[in-house]
Amino acid sequence: MRATWREKNARQWISDLSDRIGVTGWAALAVTPALAAEVDQHGAAVRDILLLGVEGAGTVGAVVLLAAYGRGLLDHALESEWTHTSWLGVRLMAICQLAHLHDVKPLTDDVGALPELT
Repeated sequence: MRATWREKNARQWISDLSDRIGVTGWAALAVTPALAAEVDQHGAAVRDILLLGVEGAGTVGAVVLLAAYGRGLLDHALESEWTHTSWLGVRLMAICQLAHLHDVKPLTDDVGALPELT
């Protein structure tokens, strides 16, 4: 499947965001069960917001929706500096994880059909 221009740009934005979270943020997620659970909860909330609140969400590559949502969060953030344990940081980590899981496929709430993160 050939990625569209929007998907390539969205993928690049998600990749840049993931780099901004950094090794420290991803390492904390891997070794802190409470943080991992919080990221999972944020991921479920983001998925619900996009699936239920965006008309036609099932026809757009997830990475495009997620990048747009993440950019919107950052555009309207009251805090210019955030950490991986702040609400915004956790939400952005969840967006990166969802983008990794779904990429150009549409979002789905069928968790059983998704690949495991490694």
